[in-house]
This record gives sequence, structure tokens and C-alpha cells, in this order.
Amino acid sequence: MSQTNPFHAFRVMTFDVVGTLIDFEGGMLAYLRQSGAAPSDVSDEAILDAYRASRTAGKTLKYPDDLERAYFDLVRDVRLKDSASLARGFRDSAEFWPAFPDSFEALKRLSARYRLVAMTNAQRWALDHFARTLGNPFWDSVTVDDALCEKPDPNFFGFARGRISRSGIVREEILHVAQSQYHDIGIAKKLGYTTCWIERRKGLGGFGGTIAVEQLTTPDYHFSTLAELAEKAA
Repeated sequence: MSQTNPFHAFRVMTFDVVGTLIDFEGGMLAYLRQSGAAPSDVSDEAILDAYRASRTAGKTLKYPDDLERAYFDLVRDVRLKDSASLARGFRDSAEFWPAFPDSFEALKRLSARYRLVAMTNAQRWALDHFARTLGNPFWDSVTVDDALCEKPDPNFFGFARGRISRSGIVREEILHVAQSQYHDIGIAKKLGYTTCWIERRKGLGGFGGTIAVEQLTTPDYHFSTLAELAEKAA
């Protein structure tokens, strides 16, 4: 690519992690199937629909600790086994959630040119596991424990921007990359950030385990994989 590449105007790429870099849907479903918690006659989509409804209704703990509460909603709604130990295991399964197949190499490629920042609603203990899975590519990171709020709260973005600005980087030099229209793309666009939507569920339909939105926000850039972004931004 020539020096006219528009991505080269950015110095920092901020990333949602869960759902964008880490396949939480695949990780959760693998745990529920392998542990025997989920009935064999209940489909993956039914489980994800029930999980999304639970997350949309609200939570009582920080994520992913809140998965224990959500598990018992799924006991009620999709007949998971009623078990406190399985509910705790659901929370603990976050340690083993896989990266999307393209995440590791794409982040490695992007980190050669840009400073990468994790912006996650997950707790620090979970991000530590995710970061190791991803090859520890982050220059900086902000978790729910740091910001004391969750996206799409604008204060989360303000907290992260304050950290980044200490290195002399302004908003126009930041590209926010995310899968969730609800947590990231919509609010980031409203706050004046340049946005890149990684549509991980392209072709699958629905919102899976991610909270739905009534109307999609049009991002500045739109790809179905992180590998596509890495190729364009190189």
C-alpha cells in the first residue's frame, strides 16, 4: 500500500475484546456442551438467544463474574442443568475461550505499525487470560475495573482517551475497532471516533450472544474479519 493509505493517519487502534478478538460464543457453547450442562435437543442459537435476553435484562456482577447469574436464567429458559458448580464453571470457562482464527496473526501484524489498546467490559482477571491467548499484543488496556463503568457508557471512552492522550495522541489519531454495535460502534460514532465494524456474524443472521440494536450504525470501515483490516491497514 502507498503512503496515501487512509489507515496510516491513525497512531492507535482501540479494540473491543470479547466478541471481536475472543470468540466468547464458541467458548461458552463449548463449555456448556462438554460439561453436559446443555440438553442435546436445545440448539446453539436457542442458548445464545436466551443468553442475550439474560444480558439485556441486566446484571448484578461485573463481567464475566455475572455469568453465574446468567447461567441460572438459562436453567429456566433452555433447561440447563440446575447446578451451582456448573454455574461457577460457566464463569471460569472464560479462561479458555478461544481467539477467532485470524485474531493472533492480525494483531501481530497491526502491532508492527500501530499502538493497540484493549477496551473491554471484562474484568482484569479475564483480560489477562484473553491477552495471553492473543499473544499479549496490547500497548495499553482498560477494563471495567479501571473505568468503573461499562461501554456503551461514554465515561468508559473518556477514561480510555485520557490514558491515551498522555502520549500526545488525539482522538483523530484513534481508530476504534469492534464487533458490537450496541456496546461500541454506535456510541463511538456519536463521540466522534472513527470506527471499524468487524461483523463477526456476517451471514449468520441475528445478534447471537450480543445485545441487539434497533438500527445499525454505519461505521467508517466495515469488514467481516480482522484479517481484512490488517491487510488494508498494513
